[in-house]
Amino acid sequence: MASHLTGVMSSSTCSTTATNVFEIGKHITVLLRAEPGTCTTKSSLPVPPPLQLLIATPSEAGEFPLLLLLHGYLLYNSFYSQLIQHIASHGFIVLAPQLYTVAGPDSSEEIKSAAALTNWLSKGLHDLLPPHVRPNLSKLGLAGHSRGGKTAFALALRKASTSLKFSALIGIDPVDGMDKGKQTPPPVLTYVPHSFDLDMAVMVIGSGLGEVKRNPLFPPCAPKGVNHEDFFKECREPACYFLAKDYGHLDMLDDETNGIRGKATHCLCKNGKSREPMRRFVGGIVIAFMKAYLEGDNSSLISIRDGHATAPVELQNVEFLV
Repeated sequence: MASHLTGVMSSSTCSTTATNVFEIGKHITVLLRAEPGTCTTKSSLPVPPPLQLLIATPSEAGEFPLLLLLHGYLLYNSFYSQLIQHIASHGFIVLAPQLYTVAGPDSSEEIKSAAALTNWLSKGLHDLLPPHVRPNLSKLGLAGHSRGGKTAFALALRKASTSLKFSALIGIDPVDGMDKGKQTPPPVLTYVPHSFDLDMAVMVIGSGLGEVKRNPLFPPCAPKGVNHEDFFKECREPACYFLAKDYGHLDMLDDETNGIRGKATHCLCKNGKSREPMRRFVGGIVIAFMKAYLEGDNSSLISIRDGHATAPVELQNVEFLV
């Protein structure tokens, strides 16, 4: 594992012993679904969500931080059910909206939809959660995979206004188009180092096989010039970057993804041998990052950075800007 550390995240600031974030946590979780109200379908909720939602949450009483996870291009939020339950088992409420079912190259509407959902959280989320489960809206993280990663960065860069403040941003193999010069609107990458004006900690996760073509007929799913490497180059401190060597762009999805789109996830991108290791890694590193920057416990993140915690994947590169 090559590790290039700019600045040092001091081990002396560890507050607790690192837990194994790559395994399922101590909380029993439930998976909830909610539909938006429409002009033809009346919702039973007092304030229905603006989008169809999949929610993974601890089932026992308590107050928990939130993570909003935005899906990749033409994917269903249900494809992330194993990932979000893993994260929720460590004491987080994870919301995965269905931003669209059909979309063109322009992601402007997705950004607006994600902002609308964020603005709804304080009005209607509590009605969806189990009794005595309380969302801590002051500890709010934002994550996105693939095109959803671009959307998450765009929202964090204030391309749409929100009533709540995000405290942590995570790009899971984010992609901003087909190639440098072929970004999809609105472009997020500027190709100016450290140009992202983000008032929050940032983590970028990359897949080593994302920039590799599955076959000559299809472009790579995370092309060089618009992928994780370029996103991290524009981040300012505090930021961290993890590149998983032998895994692909969709390897953090559920083992079984049904339907035509689900089957396509197995054949459009260059994949690793199985999804389980990459999904465990993504879930674990997200948990460690959220614990560090939303809960003030950086023990797991430091342990992973320093190689003391064994990751389920081989890391090709690790960088920290602190």
